[in-house]
Amino acid sequence: MREEVEIGGVHLSLSEPLQTSSEWIGQQEILQQMLACWLVVDKTDLPLTPRIVGAPGLGKTTLAMAGAKARKQELYIFQCTADTRPEDLLVTPVLAESGKIAYHASPLVTAMIRGGICVLDEGNRMNEKSWASLASLLDHRRYVESIIAGISIPAHPDFRAAVTMNEDDSTFEIPDYILSRLQPTLSLGYPNRRDEIAILKYHLPFAEEELLAITVDFLQQSHRLRLDFSSRDGLNLLRYVLKRMAQNTDHPIAKDRLWQEALIACLGEEALDLEALAERNRHSLRGEATSLGLGDFFYDPDDPLHPDQDDED
Repeated sequence: MREEVEIGGVHLSLSEPLQTSSEWIGQQEILQQMLACWLVVDKTDLPLTPRIVGAPGLGKTTLAMAGAKARKQELYIFQCTADTRPEDLLVTPVLAESGKIAYHASPLVTAMIRGGICVLDEGNRMNEKSWASLASLLDHRRYVESIIAGISIPAHPDFRAAVTMNEDDSTFEIPDYILSRLQPTLSLGYPNRRDEIAILKYHLPFAEEELLAITVDFLQQSHRLRLDFSSRDGLNLLRYVLKRMAQNTDHPIAKDRLWQEALIACLGEEALDLEALAERNRHSLRGEATSLGLGDFFYDPDDPLHPDQDDED
C-alpha cells in the first residue's frame, strides 16, 4: 500500500524509495565534491544541484547512491527520456478502481515531500518543456507547481538532487537558464587499474583471478586509447564468460576462447583490435575525409583536367 499525503486538499500517493546496497569504489574525491554540493553552511544557505557528467557505464548513478547512503537519506531515481512530460516529472493522474481520479507523485516529488535525494538520470535526454517545469525547484524558490493537480509543492529543507548526463549525442540540448541552475559540473573519469579490479571483484566475487586480470587489462588499454568501453562493459563480458563456462562443464572450452567469444558478442568484432579502433576514431574526429566537389565525379584527383589542379599551378 502506497503512503499518501494531502497537499492543498489533494491526496497524493507517494513513490517507493530505491533499495540498494551498492558501494562506491575508488575516486573518493568526486564523492566528497558531490557531498559538498549538498551541504548547507548557514541558515540562509541553499544546497547546490550538481550535474555529474561522464561516459556511459562509469557509475554516475552509483555515485549518487553512495552520496545518499553517506547522508543516510532515502534515494529516488527518475529516468529521463525524450518523451518525458511535465506531469511524468511531477504528478500523474490515474483512474482509480472507484472511477475517480487519483494522483501519483513522481519519485522527484516524493523526494521533495519526504526530504530525500532524487537523481534525474540522463537529464540531457529530456525536452525543454519538462525542464521548464523544474525551474522554480532548482533556484531559491524550491517548489514545483503541478498544473494537473492544481497545487504547489514546496521542497522539504532536507531535499537534495543531482542530474547525471552522458557525454554523447543527446536528443535535446538543455537550455541555458536550466544549466545555470545545475552547477557545478562534476566530471567522472575512468577508474585506475586497482580500482577497476576492485569494482569487478565486488560485483563478481566468484570470478577467477585470471579472467579478472584479462578483462581489466582490456579495459585499461581502452581507457588509455580514449575508447568508450567501461567497467559495466567488463562486467557484462565477464558474466557472459562465466555463464558459458557453467554451461559447458562436461566439455570445457578454453577460457581464452570463451573470453574472445564474449568480447565479440558484447562489444563487437572491432573490439578485437583496440589500436585500430582508436585510429579509426581519431580519423573520424579530425574529419580527414575530404568533401567531394563537382569535379570529383568526373575526374580522378590526379587528372590534369581536374579543377583543383589549376589551383596548384
